[in-house]
Amino acid sequence: MSVLDMAEVEPEEEQGGGRKKMLLVGVLVVALAAAAWWWFMMRPAAADQEPEPGEVLQLEPIQVNLEGGHYLRIGVALQAVEGAEEVEGSKALDATIELFTGESVESLANEKHRHRLKDELVEQLEESYEKEVIGVYFTDFVTQ
Repeated sequence: MSVLDMAEVEPEEEQGGGRKKMLLVGVLVVALAAAAWWWFMMRPAAADQEPEPGEVLQLEPIQVNLEGGHYLRIGVALQAVEGAEEVEGSKALDATIELFTGESVESLANEKHRHRLKDELVEQLEESYEKEVIGVYFTDFVTQ
């Protein structure tokens, strides 16, 4: 191999090394772009975090007709999110009446059933109050 032949080989080897560097830079750019996309588009937003509890609005107890001529005296308090607009209780009272009317005294005595009803009430109120109510407390619960 002569000196001229070696001169021709070296630029080709440099090109191969240049291609590797370009490929590496391209992979890094794609990886950074994917990371940036995930950061701005896919990561959980602050709005997805649990809302901070705010004011508790206690409503006057109401009486609900139960099965067999019995009734339930139930008091409800609403846990609003921090910074919620003024939460008024008419939607909560209506949902409570709809949910508990016609239940039997025996079913309300069952703790698991009562918790299922409470969970259902919370779901209804979160929707009705557009996520401004995050919890419900029973302040009075008497059957007769």
